Amino acid sequence: MNIPTESVEHVVSTSIVTHLLTVGGFLLAVFAIARLMSEKRPPSNTVAWLLVIVLIPYLGVPLFLLLGGRKLRRIMKRKTRLQPEGAERPHTVSPLTHTATALTITRSGGNPPVAGNSVRLLTQGHEAFGVFMDHIRAARNSIHVMTFILGRDETGHALIELLAQRAREGVKVRLLLDAVGCMFSSYGFCNPLREAGGEVVRFLPVLPLASRGTANLRNHRKIAVFDHTTAIVGGHNLARDYMGPTPWKKRFADFGAVISGPAAAELDDVFLADWSFASRQPAHQLTREISREPEAYPGTGVMQVVASGPDLAGDTLYEGILAMIQDAESSIWIVTPYFIPDEVLLRSLIVKARAGRDVTLVLPARSNHRITDFARRHYLRQLQRAGARVLLYTPGMLHSKAVIVDGKVGLLGSANFDLRSLFVNFEIGVVLYSPTDVEAMRMWAHSLFEHCKPPAPERRRRERLLGDLAEDISRLLAPLL
Repeated sequence: MNIPTESVEHVVSTSIVTHLLTVGGFLLAVFAIARLMSEKRPPSNTVAWLLVIVLIPYLGVPLFLLLGGRKLRRIMKRKTRLQPEGAERPHTVSPLTHTATALTITRSGGNPPVAGNSVRLLTQGHEAFGVFMDHIRAARNSIHVMTFILGRDETGHALIELLAQRAREGVKVRLLLDAVGCMFSSYGFCNPLREAGGEVVRFLPVLPLASRGTANLRNHRKIAVFDHTTAIVGGHNLARDYMGPTPWKKRFADFGAVISGPAAAELDDVFLADWSFASRQPAHQLTREISREPEAYPGTGVMQVVASGPDLAGDTLYEGILAMIQDAESSIWIVTPYFIPDEVLLRSLIVKARAGRDVTLVLPARSNHRITDFARRHYLRQLQRAGARVLLYTPGMLHSKAVIVDGKVGLLGSANFDLRSLFVNFEIGVVLYSPTDVEAMRMWAHSLFEHCKPPAPERRRRERLLGDLAEDISRLLAPLL
């Protein structure tokens, strides 16, 4: 039987292409696994990615290359702090005079604590919006704003309009937007600010991947600094869900602070380092704008600025939280919208609860990401069995982030108590050490308790079959969230 030459050539060419694709896929999988194993990841995260890469390679390998990056050496090389490491600021306080937390953060790459600060907590969305707008109006030289989400709503419109007005008046206005979180608001929506002379830059655009990073590395920091001396930091994004001119029933319960003093200058250094990286503007040009002359600050608060992210060799914020928990003598209060800890944090909390410490978690009864609600169930059950107290906030979505230990140390900032915030995102935290400031945080957290209820008793096995299935799948995916 004669086989047409065209058919033979087609079969051969198809076989060659299939073989090359198979070999290419295998090599990519080997590369992905080698990169995965070389990174410092929690075991659960490593196992989850291994399963996806090995069992579904044609899906797992591209996803890992797109989303799996955690630390990028080329970012670490390009992105540096404007304040040289080890440089002594006025008001710097030796961490040895404080807690193991301060010492751990400093030795893992963070700034040492600084004195001379004042702080005002922001616990209401309309209050935060009013303070934000007031500081924009009062700025004399510079306004630096960094956010994960800028809403295309009345809140976003009002902010862009006022920032544009200040730019026209000669104030240097810089707006740094995460490219994914602000995907629909970083282009034409911000044109009024650009046309007024302000600058708008997107942080780590998803494309092109080869030159800028991966879609997984997001800038989750929320920082606004005015004249290098006053800063607003916390969990508030610039959108109606988080802040606005009037109270709104559906607004998230969020938390932040206005900080004046040397800590605000350090927050501005974090902003400018991010800006220099994203805009490719030389750092030395940015530092010329800033007066480094010592200033007399009237505040008495001691605090420590903690940046964390893929541009740093270690996990400074994670280690600081771990030190806070392990150093606790009486109480650990955690307020967070999402609770997906790694094994070390979970075991540390369990040990403290079993030792009789007051371990209290405040979470939204129902968050805006249902998959994280299913994923948290396993961890909450273990903590409750160890004696921890779990409180579910019922009025609405709780977006606040805080850790308070012994009424002596308090942490606020942008980081959630989950694997993404602690190991993947660019995040910012501020640790408060002064008794008055920490007491104000403790009183705010305590005020949430009256709006909370404990979790409902577990249902019978037959009744919770579907819930258990959703929980198991969510737990499997939790390290990838």
